[in-house]
This record gives sequence, structure tokens and C-alpha cells, in this order.
Amino acid sequence: MTYRLYGTPGSLYTGKVRAYLIKQGIPFENRAVGEPGFRERIVPRVGRWIMPVMEGEDGELLQDGSAIIDHFEAIGAVRWPARATTPCHRVIGHIFELFGGEGLLRPAMHFRWNFDDVNQPFLMRDFTAALAPGVSEAEAAAVFDFASRRMRKAMASFGVSEASIPGVEASYGTFLDLFETHLEQSPYLLGGRPSLGDYGLIAPLYAHLGRDPYPAALMKSRAHRVWRWVERMNAPDLDSGDHGSPDPVLFPDDAVPETLLSLLKFVAEDYLPEVRAAVAFTNDWLAERPELQTGTNGLARPSERMIGQAQFNWRGVAVEVAVMPYRLWLLQKIQDCVDALAPADRAPVEAMLVSAGLQDLLALRTHRRVERVDHLEVWGPLLPALQGAQGA
Repeated sequence: MTYRLYGTPGSLYTGKVRAYLIKQGIPFENRAVGEPGFRERIVPRVGRWIMPVMEGEDGELLQDGSAIIDHFEAIGAVRWPARATTPCHRVIGHIFELFGGEGLLRPAMHFRWNFDDVNQPFLMRDFTAALAPGVSEAEAAAVFDFASRRMRKAMASFGVSEASIPGVEASYGTFLDLFETHLEQSPYLLGGRPSLGDYGLIAPLYAHLGRDPYPAALMKSRAHRVWRWVERMNAPDLDSGDHGSPDPVLFPDDAVPETLLSLLKFVAEDYLPEVRAAVAFTNDWLAERPELQTGTNGLARPSERMIGQAQFNWRGVAVEVAVMPYRLWLLQKIQDCVDALAPADRAPVEAMLVSAGLQDLLALRTHRRVERVDHLEVWGPLLPALQGAQGA
């Protein structure tokens, strides 16, 4: 079966799925979300204008990069499984899926939208070609103006401000240096083949940071191995000749090299404060809505993604970020992975998380689970341990 992948070349979340499909040899064709058929046929079925969306020849729709990967992993239609089979590696995959797609949004948005002299000519052509193919020059300018204003507003909701920009740039530089060092020894995050964490990281590191002119030049000059990894992740083979073409296996014995532990420590420093703030905000938000109906998002429109904004201190600066249940759904995946482990397998995972400073990832839980139903994030029932306490 050949799928249609609706997205844009510069879409962070589309890039995650595209790399996965290329690596797994799953037949697909790229389709632009600006095509009339997307808005007329796909959006009503998905329930909101969002990308990526995959459409099968039988009409089946798959939406969201994580859900799409889950689908193909479940049916076994893969060359190189994204999910590791050993406990530490499996949990690490989920951590970097969350961090890549959500924790690197600040540098992704900053380096795209705050360097107009370099980026804007490219972005204007790139955006309008995918959002409004075939329109006149004047119409294209209007389309880009609308899209860029919307995205700049989103950038602010991810915590990018004049006060936070120095921290954003310093943080991203540190990440590049750490990932560059890790990639000296292996072509991918966990060894000789890509895994779930690679697909999480490729989302921002390709679409924004490895493709837009200004950050692409920065990556090439500062972190060549990261740039090669970006190329490698979009190749149909393993493309690891510069590493001696190692066997397509993960690190033996569930090993976590020091360079990988350093990356995990960076996640703890850089992103864990936001996770804490989001969970605390969400639990307060839920407590204020005891009558919230299971299977709904509790908002005026089912298509809305943000329940509010949380404030926290990030690298010495007060920032305010959007709180989205989708991110909590990805956090749950980490927790579900650990919860499913036998005690003997759980112990080394917990030790690894403690060493990295990430042990709070297991304790930071919302009072209702986030569920995805018909491509939308909705709330599950109140957790059993809280059902009696809520009415007290």
C-alpha cells in the first residue's frame, strides 16, 4: 500500500514521520496541506487542521507522528524497529521522543523566526509553496504574512522572549556540543540503527534547525556530526559508512555510555522544569473542573490543544509556556513503559534516571490520563486513587 503523507517540508512533526517512513521503506508520496483535498476531505475527518496526516489507499487516516510510528511498529511493517527491546534503551527512546518534539521547540522557533534577514526569503517561498501552491505573488505574500504572524505568536507561547533568548541560544549550543560528542562513537543515538529517540530528535533538528538557512549554517559550522546525522536520518539506508558501517544493532547489554548520560542530564536541566510546571498547572486546572466529562477536552472547542499557560523559572528567567495535553500524553508513554517492567528490569532504569536527575519523570502524573480518541486528545476518568478525595 502506498500512503499519502500530508504535511509541509518545513513542518517539525512531518519531518519526524517522513524520516521514519524513509528508513522503514514504507511506500508513500508527499502531499501538501495546501491542496484543496486536504481541507475538504481530511480536516473534517481529523477534527482539526493539523499535520502530519497519513491517508492509506483504503481511506484509513493516521494522525500524529507518535501514533503513526506506533501503528507501523504494532503491525511489524518495519526494517529497523524503532522501539528497543531492552528496558533502559526503551525508556530512553520515549524520553527523547518527548524532548525532541517538545523540549527543543524554543531553539527551533527562535532560530526560525528571529533571523529574518537570512531566513525570511527562504521561508516565504517554502511556506507558500506548501500552504498555497499556484497562487499569485500577491496572494503568496498574504498567505505568508498570516502564517508567520501565527507562528511568531506560537513562538512566544513556547517561552521565547527578549529575556529568554540568551538562554535559548546558550542552551542549544550546549545541546549541539553534547550530541556532537556522542555521535563520535555511533551513527545514531543508541548505536548502529535509528530508534525512537532519533525520530523524536529529527523533528526539530531537520525541519527547523537543519533546513532553515541561519540555523543550518550554525549546525554545519559548529556540529558537523550532528549535520551528518540529520542527512543520515533522511537516507533510505543506514548511511553509516563514515562510522565503518557498523552492524544495525543497539549498544550491547542495554548500555548507556557516558556521552548519552550527559545528554539525559541536559534534558533534566533544560526541560524537566517545564514538565513540572505543566503537570502542576494541569492538576490545578483539573481540580477546578470536577464535573469535566470523560472523553472530552474540557474546552469550548474539541479541536483546541492548549488548556492554559504555566509560568516557571528557566535558566534564571521567568518564562510562560503553553500547557498542552498532547505533551502529557508523551510523558505518560515514558511512565507506562517503566510501569510495565518487571522489578528486575525496573531497578536499572530507575538507577539510570536517578543518575541523570530525571527520576521525577516517573512521579509527575496528572490526576486524569490523557487519551487520544478519533485523533484528538481527551481526558480519561479520574484516577482511582483520587476518586474519593475529590469530593472531600
